[in-house]
Parts: sequence; structure tokens; C-alpha cells
Amino acid sequence: MLARIVGAAPRAVPDDPEERRAWLGERGLGLVAIDDVGEFAWAGPWIALRDGRAGRRAVLMFGVPSGELFAPDGGDGPIVAGWVVAPLDIGLWSPTTPRPGDPGEGTIEAIVIAAARSGPVSVVGAARAVPGQGLEGDRYHDGAGTFASGRPGSALTLLDAAVLDELGPIDHRRNIVVRGIDVNALVGREFMVGDVRCLGRRLAEPCAHLDRLNGGGVLRPLVHRGGLRADIVTAGEIRVGDAVHVA
Repeated sequence: MLARIVGAAPRAVPDDPEERRAWLGERGLGLVAIDDVGEFAWAGPWIALRDGRAGRRAVLMFGVPSGELFAPDGGDGPIVAGWVVAPLDIGLWSPTTPRPGDPGEGTIEAIVIAAARSGPVSVVGAARAVPGQGLEGDRYHDGAGTFASGRPGSALTLLDAAVLDELGPIDHRRNIVVRGIDVNALVGREFMVGDVRCLGRRLAEPCAHLDRLNGGGVLRPLVHRGGLRADIVTAGEIRVGDAVHVA
């Protein structure tokens, strides 16, 4: 049902809930649970979980009042749960938004690692990138980060140096500070960090944890400017001064 709403092939939708959340995030979308599903109606499509003789089945609902638009596996009993696919940011999302142009080319200004999620950071001149893990010595490489390691977008984070020019020194906890490239435009793209191939997954939006580490005041300024979450595709060493560009 999710594939039909998003317009993707069913096999493209991850089965794992965390991977599915990241997959939606790449598209600027999220899945929102409906509280009072028995009274819910929506002019567009939404997903309902319905009891039936063969067990619980997902069906695609549509309209006000809502009726079944697509129900391949049946399900004729009461609706027990439901979800709406919603944009993460209404002001930025549009189903006809064109793909960004060339993000340009940047240069690594700093490499930052932290052994623990709330511990001090270290600025290093070089670090080894490990696919599916992260930078050696960093919390996500060792499975000690705020979020689960090994998930899409958990291995590497990038931040535009221009943001720090404006905000001053903050504990941003992003791995790579890069200047000259539009990191937001790397979502969904493969790109090179030195000789290491990476894949942009979604924006690294700020959170309450980051705001607390800085004593407050950084959450609002970093909305849509908190950097990029990426996967590491190939292993290698990255260094300060390396180029960052679309692959």
C-alpha cells in the first residue's frame, strides 16, 4: 500500500521499520499513525489495517467519507489501525519539485569524530571510512551512537561550513565539515569524499539531544541546515583538503 501511495515498486519498500523510515525520509515523507481511526476520513489515500476472515490485512482507503480504493487481500472487518503518508515539511515538499541541479564541488575543512554519543569530540586530519559502519574511532562505527548503527544514513554526516560561519563554534557532532558544495542537494545521490564513494540518504535535521548538548538555541537555526546523513559505499581514508563532488 505504501508503494502505491509513493509511486514506487513494491520491492523497493524496505521491510525493516527503521530502514523504511529512512527510505521515506529520503523522499521528504513520513508515516503518521492515526489516533481515532474509526472516525477518520481523508480526501487523499491512506493506509488502513482491517480485520478479516483471513486475519488482518492492509487496504488502501480514499475519500471523505473514506472507502476502499485497493484491497488485494480482502479484509471485511473493522479497521483497527491506520496511517497517513505526510510530508516532513509542507513548505519544502511538492510532488512536482524538480531534482536539484549540480550541487557543485566542495573541500573538506574538518573531520570530527566522537567516541561516545554525549562525549567530547576530536578533530582529526584523516580517518578511515568503513562501509556499513562509519569512521574508525567514531561512535557510530562502534555502535555507540544516539541512534542504531548500521541503519541507512547512520555511517556518515556532513555539514556546510557556511552554517558555522553564521552560528559560530557549536558542538554540531557532524563528521565532515565541507565548504563549497550544496550538501542538501546530495540527498539521493552518490558522491565522492576523496576516494570514498558515499550515498546521500536524508537531511541530518537537528534534534533535542543536539540542542541540549549546546545549552539550547541551536534547534531552530539548524532546521534544514543541519547537514546530510549518508552511507559509506566503499572503504578508504579521507583527509582534510579532499574534494567532495557528485560521483
